[in-house]
This record gives sequence, C-alpha cells and structure tokens, in this order.
Amino acid sequence: MSSLMEAVRAGRTAEVVSLLDGMTDAERRALFPELKALRKELRADQWTAQARSAYPTLHAAGTACQTGAAGVANWLAASDMRWWPAPPAVLIDLLGDRSPSWLGDVAHRLAERPTGSRVPYELMAGLVRLSGCPVPTTEAYVHGWVEHIGHVWQRGDTVLDRLRKDPHLAQLTAALFETNDIGSRLAWTADEGPNSWTEALATLTTEGVLDRKATVDACLARLLRGGPAADHRVFLRMLRTLTLTRDEEREHTAEWLALASDAASVVAAHAQSVLASLALDSELTTRQLTEMSGAVLFRHEKKLVRAQLVLLGKVLARDASAADDLLPAVAQAFGHEDSDVQERALKLVERHAGKAGTDETREELASAAAQLIPTLRMRAAQSLGASSEALEPVPYEEVLPPAPEPVRLAPAPGSAAELAEEVGALLASDGDVAAFERTLDGLVRHAYRDRDGLLEALDPVVARRWWDGREQAYAYSADDYFTRHHGLINAAHGLELMLATLCGKVLTATLHKAVQRGTVTGDCGHSPLARAFEARIWETAYRIRAEPLPFLLSTPTWGTGLLEPDELVARLDEYRRLGARVSEADFAQALLRVRRGDRALAEAAAERAMTLGTAEGTRLAEWLTTGAPAVPAFHRQMSGDRILVESGEIAELQGDFPAGFRPLGRPVSFDRDRWHCWHWGDGMRRHWLALLPEQRELVAVRMLRELSAVAVDDTRGEAAVLPALAESGGEAGDAVHLAVAYGLGARHPEDRLAAVDALLVLAARGQLDAALMGADLGQLVRRGAVKPSRLVESARTAAATGANAAVWEMLRHTLPVLLADLAPDGTTGGATGAATGGTTGGATAPRRGLADLLALAAECAERTGAREELPHLARAADRRGSSRLVAQARRLRSALAAA
Repeated sequence: MSSLMEAVRAGRTAEVVSLLDGMTDAERRALFPELKALRKELRADQWTAQARSAYPTLHAAGTACQTGAAGVANWLAASDMRWWPAPPAVLIDLLGDRSPSWLGDVAHRLAERPTGSRVPYELMAGLVRLSGCPVPTTEAYVHGWVEHIGHVWQRGDTVLDRLRKDPHLAQLTAALFETNDIGSRLAWTADEGPNSWTEALATLTTEGVLDRKATVDACLARLLRGGPAADHRVFLRMLRTLTLTRDEEREHTAEWLALASDAASVVAAHAQSVLASLALDSELTTRQLTEMSGAVLFRHEKKLVRAQLVLLGKVLARDASAADDLLPAVAQAFGHEDSDVQERALKLVERHAGKAGTDETREELASAAAQLIPTLRMRAAQSLGASSEALEPVPYEEVLPPAPEPVRLAPAPGSAAELAEEVGALLASDGDVAAFERTLDGLVRHAYRDRDGLLEALDPVVARRWWDGREQAYAYSADDYFTRHHGLINAAHGLELMLATLCGKVLTATLHKAVQRGTVTGDCGHSPLARAFEARIWETAYRIRAEPLPFLLSTPTWGTGLLEPDELVARLDEYRRLGARVSEADFAQALLRVRRGDRALAEAAAERAMTLGTAEGTRLAEWLTTGAPAVPAFHRQMSGDRILVESGEIAELQGDFPAGFRPLGRPVSFDRDRWHCWHWGDGMRRHWLALLPEQRELVAVRMLRELSAVAVDDTRGEAAVLPALAESGGEAGDAVHLAVAYGLGARHPEDRLAAVDALLVLAARGQLDAALMGADLGQLVRRGAVKPSRLVESARTAAATGANAAVWEMLRHTLPVLLADLAPDGTTGGATGAATGGTTGGATAPRRGLADLLALAAECAERTGAREELPHLARAADRRGSSRLVAQARRLRSALAAA
C-alpha cells in the first residue's frame, strides 16, 4: 500500500494534500483506481468510525487524481460523499493549479446539480472566483447564495452589507426572481431592517445599485408565475417595500389586471387596491374596469367580491355614462354562490338601473336576474321589470352520479412470466383487493402445476428481496421477519411470505406453528380482522410446502370480495374430481365471501352443493340455506367527543369456523377492547372489507375509532377507505353512516372528498339514510367532533355534483339539533361560549360556520323546492339584528314557506 493510500485510510487530510502537491498528473491518475476501490469498500458500510474518518480525505484525493471536468464534478457531488465531505477550502486549494476554463466548467457542472445534491456554495463560488467565469444562475447556486448571505449571525454583519459587497449582485438578484421555492429561504431572515431581504433589496434599488425598472418588472413577473404561499408573501412584501409611484402603477396596469384575476388571494387583494386607486383617479378605462370586474366577481373570496362591488358603486355614482358597461358587469355577481353577495349586487343594480341608457342593457340585467335566489328573483322581477314567468325556476330533478358497477376479477395470470410481473408490481405498490387476490391464486395454481418453472420466472423478483440472502447476511432470519412483532403488516407482506416459502427461506416448522397458533399479537379491536386475513395466508403457505392446493376456493368473483355461490360449487366439484384436500382457512374464507343475500340464487346453489357428496358440499349447502348473513345487536357508545358503535356476538361465526376466524363474531366493546395498537396502515382496510363483503357493518364497527380521528384528531388518510366501504355489501347502519359523517368533517381535503364520494355512492345505491346521517352530524357538531366549516365544504361539494335533495334531506336533520341549542336573542352564551360555541346554561352562542350551513341549506331548499317547517328555525330568524346567521335563517324560512 502506498503512503498516500495509508494517509487516506487514516484520514490524515493535511498529509494527503502535501503528498498530492508533490505528484505529477500522471502519478495522480495512476492512483485513482485504488481510490475507487477504497470508495467501494467504504460504501458497503459507510457509517463506521473508520469510514467517517476516511471519507473527507478520500473526497479530496479523488478530486485531485482526476483530470476530466465531468469526472471531478461527479466525484465532488456524489451522494455517498456528502455526509463527510472534504472542506471546500481544501478542495479549492487542490484544484487551484488547473486552467480557468476547466475550473469554470467544473463550477457550472456543479451548479447544474439538483438542490438535493447539497453541493457547498463556498466550493462553487470559490471555483467561479478562481476561473473568472460568468456566475451560474441555476437553482442550486441561487439557493446556496441566499443561504450564504442570510447566515449573518455567523459573521457579525447584515444582509444589506453582504449584498453590497457581492460582485455578482445584479445577475444573482435577477435569477432570484426566477428561482422556484425561494420564498421560504428568503423568509428565514428578519422581516424588517437591514437583515430583511426585502428591505435590503429595496434599499439597494433606491440607491441605484440595482436597476429599479428591472426589479419592479421581475417582482411583478414572479407574482404572476404563482407558486407556494411563502413566495407570495415575500415577493408581495418586496413589491410593497419598493413603494411604486403612480406612473409605475399605471405602466403595469395589464399586470395588475392579471393578478386581480388569477393570483393568490393576498396578491389579488393588493392588485385590486392598486386598480381601485387608478379607477377612482380616472386613470383606468371603463373597458379595463369591466374586464377587472368580470374576473374578480367570479372569485370565491367574498372579501374581494364585496370590495369590487363597492368600487363599482363609487364609479357609477361619479360617472353615469359608464352604466351601460358596468351594470352588466355588476349583474355577473347574481350567480355568486353567496346570497349576501347576490343581494349586494342587486341593490347596486337597483340603485343605478335608471342610468342604463339602452333597452339592451335593461334586458341583459333582467335576464341575469334568473341566477338569483328565489326571494331576490321575485324582487328583481318588480324592480328590474323582468317577466315573472321567465324567472320561474325549472322543476328540480335529482341527478346523482351513477353508482360504481362491480368489477369481475380477471382470471389468474396464465403464464409464470406474466405472474412474476404482477408479483413485482404488487410488492412495489400494495395494489387493490382484486390484484392481490388474483395474484395469490396465480401463485397457488402455478406452484401446483410447475413449481420449478414458477421459481425460474420469479428469480428476478426474488433476487431483490433481502431475505433471499444473496448479498449480505442480516441479524435476523426470514422466520423472525414474518412471525415476530405483529405478524403480517399488509398484503404485500403476505405476498412476500408466499415467495419466501416457495424459495425455501421459511422453515416448515415455522409455517406449521403459525397455522396452529397464529402470529398476531395483542388483543385490540382490529385483531379479529387481522387474524382472519393472516389465517388463510399462513395455511396457504404451509400447504404450498406440504401439500400444494390446485387453486384457492376463496378467490372472489367481484372486486368487492363477493363470491358467487355457483362458482364456489364448481370449485368444490373440481376439488372432488382431483381428490384434493380442502384447506380449512381457505374454505372458511370462501363461506364468508359467498353471496347469501340473493335467496333464490343461494338456494339453487345449495341444492347442487348437496349432490357433491362431500363434507364441504354439505357444509356449503347448510350455510347457504340458513338465510341472509346474521346481523348482531348494535348500540351506540359515547367516548369523549366521539360517538362510537358497539356490537353483540354473532353465533354463526363461532361454531364450525377455524380458530383464526371465530374472533370475527365476538362482541365489540370500546370499554373492554384495546384500541391503541399497530394497525395504523390504511392499506389493510380494503382487504378487511373483502373478508366480509356482505357484512360491512361488522368491519365498520371495528374501524370506526380510526375513521373518527380524521375529524377529531386531524389525522390524514384514514378516510381513503370510505368509498370502498360504501361500495361493499350488506346493511349500511349506524357504523357506516357515522364513518362517513366523520369523513365529511375531516381536517384534510382529500379525506373530505373521499367521504363525499362515499355519500354519493350510498345515495346512488339507495342506501343513504339521510335522516340518520343528518342527525349524527348534528350531534357530532354539537359535541365538537366535527367543525361546521368543514362540513359546509363537504356538503357543498356533494350538492355541486347534483345531490341537492340528498344534502337538503341531511341538513334538515342536522340544523334542528344545532338551532335548538342557540342562545336566546340578546344573550351571548357566556364569554367562553361565544368564542367556541360551547354550551352555557343549556344554550350556546352561534357556532362558527352555522350561518354557512344555513346558507347551504337555503340554497338546496331553493333548488329542490322543499316546503316544510324546520324546528327551531323561527327562533333564529326572529333574532334581532342583521347578522349573517339571522339573514340566512330568514332566507331559509322564506324558501321553505314560499308558495
């Protein structure tokens, strides 16, 4: 070993630099293969103390022993080097004798790396300084520059001071406005003073160090691009700090119009204020104001819409000649979702309608009035002279999205090569129930027909699994991996068990023990579902080893997990013909999946099953003739803010089923069962539903606490199973409706959207009990488990799809619960109650979001033509004042009482 390699291994950086300085380029290149070999050696275990010591010197030596710019750049930015790199000063010293053009090439190659490469800015800037090349303006370089300038606490000066000294200030500032996701980094420093990026750049612009026109143009262009909220805040603050003159504001009228139309709310508000100032000073043309209004009045932010209506009112009051252009623009707000906005717009049109100079304008206003809510529409018929017949609403017809059609499972892959591809895809994605079931059945079928051919096809897939043991040994065996802790954690884990069994990596004794005793530890509320899922997987794996099955009896016919009885009878007949012994767990799962709800179909299949002359045929016949699946007794249980459901015992799941399936029939109790456990992954919930495809209520009861967390604890992702729950079979009772109700009040939009999908599926299938759902939502809002504002978003989304009648039927049972607790007029419900909507002396202050719920209910009632009396509504409508809650309560009362 050479002295240089000894120094590199020992981590003696200074000695390595000294030795390299005395070598020629040829000598350095000759050492590079040894350095590559050392790198490969260290990469195998780069977290040891020896590796941490050697990496910085290896980084430096490898840089110096290469002559190609691309090779040096790759070495400097390598992912395995970034944990313990050589100091930038050392690297610059080693490369200092290269030509300027070569150094510039390396600098630009490093700057073009992604920001995640974490190439030190000091290294890139040092190479730029030595080479004299143009400064890079890539994302990585600009991010590094911003971070370098911003670390003023390490240097004792300010951001402003450091920017003044920077020789590349103009180029990098221009690039700053074009760099993605830079706002959060700029916001790390102070918001004000010399350490604020916005104030520092504004100061330099005022001093003439930066070109003012270029800075203003770049700032506006960046706001027009959009991006994260942090970018909006930083660049808007910078624009405000620049304090544009009136000439500059007028020069950029087109940009302000675009920002008011499409920018984020805070940016649009600033653009709107600038345009309003120009309009009031007669520096905005009527056409431009009309264009601006057409865009702003379609925005959902009510604050922007109200401000625009105020602006239009001021302009109309000053300039009557603009009425023919501006009044139709105001009338566009007649179609706004908020009735308050509609009323403001109508008042404005009524006030200035006399200024309309042409019949065409008046006809346009009368036509636009058809978009108003019924009470305002009647008023418009009188004030605008519109025909009452023309403004009559079209009779409502509920048009729901079609219910999803069940998808029949495709046959198992016909060739081993096709099966191997699907296995690899499932291991990477943990696919849906249909993909898992047909792949599992395919493994069983091909293992029975041609085990060697299957193993050959699976070799590329298996070679990437750690338990295959081809590359390195692990501290635990495959047996431990599949049995210790909590058993099989998801469907892909079960698929891995099948592969490891086929490859002989799991002991037969381990498989037999798991079949006899199971592997799921603990006794939480979910463990019966997990035990049943595992029981079939483990027994199938054991039979592959000891007595292969020709195919699985329990493979479902449909994607929901449902198995047609005729198909199960045919499979049992084939087993009889082959003389194959049935797997207990596989047959038990088949019984739980077979369709029993269609009594005629079930009884006909039972007759054919009896003729098989086998024990399993007789058992199937008895199962099919017992009637529809048994439904246990359910009752509700309050737990803090939550409303949960408990269930009684199911006798038919106890007697003749294997031990792994019997817990499915045990009672569910939230007082006795443990619920804080490891079943946190959402991938298994779809497979749990497929265990009992005609008894979804049993599964929903055991998942309800986790599903409630999306609303109560603001968790994310648990509600993704709700559409599958709605598409499953069996009774949709308390547990299913409560699960969807919690989803409608979820914290995260994707969970609320999943709940809306489930609601629409239940409605389309005729399984939605809107009265039950509405009453549940009322109680959940009352207890604080669901926030009204979230419920409004969900219900509005459902109504927007055409489910106005379903939403109204739901809200008509939600609102009485909340209105009944409303404090009498003239009281506040106490300081705490007023702030939180909490109960005080038997009554509550108006809850935040209650007015929005009333508005949505009024909208649905107006569209559907609902006519009835809503309990406790009059009490809210008769309150004094003109608050939004009172206005919407009166609107709803008028809609329900309209002739």
